[in-house]
Amino acid sequence: MEPISYPIRINKYLALLNFATRRGADELIKRKSVTINGRIAVLGDMVNEGDKVEVPESVKTKKYSYFAYYKPHGIITHSPQEGEESINDVLKNKNIFPIGRLDKDSEGLIIMTDDGRITERLLSPEFEHDKEYVVKVNKEIKPSFVRKMEGGVNIDGYLTKNCKVIFVNDFTFRIILTEGKKHQIRRMCAALGYTIDNIKRIRIMNIRLDKIKPNQLRKIEGDELAEFLGILIK
Repeated sequence: MEPISYPIRINKYLALLNFATRRGADELIKRKSVTINGRIAVLGDMVNEGDKVEVPESVKTKKYSYFAYYKPHGIITHSPQEGEESINDVLKNKNIFPIGRLDKDSEGLIIMTDDGRITERLLSPEFEHDKEYVVKVNKEIKPSFVRKMEGGVNIDGYLTKNCKVIFVNDFTFRIILTEGKKHQIRRMCAALGYTIDNIKRIRIMNIRLDKIKPNQLRKIEGDELAEFLGILIK
């Protein structure tokens, strides 16, 4: 579990303890189902170290769902414009949503869930979670290209963090990032004189794309889910 830094807002405190999302915690508070040191909590209350926070046993911990989804080319992750389709348009499932983004011209792994607790912890660069991609470029990959990509590339005044680059063949490499600037891999390659033909994300932390095909979902469960959540919210 993320270390608790006191004082902490009551909704965040309940989310960290797996009672609900922050929004769900707010609903519990509105229903006067939460007390702090015997007093009924109100929205915006702060919890201090040593405070006794109680939630009725009747409030069950919600069971969340987690899926690995293969986003194909041409599908928008969020907020499609006229004539475009988003992941939720294609899946027609309003109960789960994508965590993070892949641009329209990229393909590969997206985590889909109804668990809003994990969004910040999965996406925030401060947690430095691995994301792995297979990238095909327009010309032969030189050893100097690999060295420069790994050591950091200046993209519009920002120096990217060190990363791992694995040579696959003359036109293909794998890259493991712990950050996610907008169009980062495309911008890094462009800064070194390369154009990308294809980007495919194959892994987020311990979750792998595996053998699922474009536009398919794979349920994340068992040991795989336990490891994933153990890193994020244990």
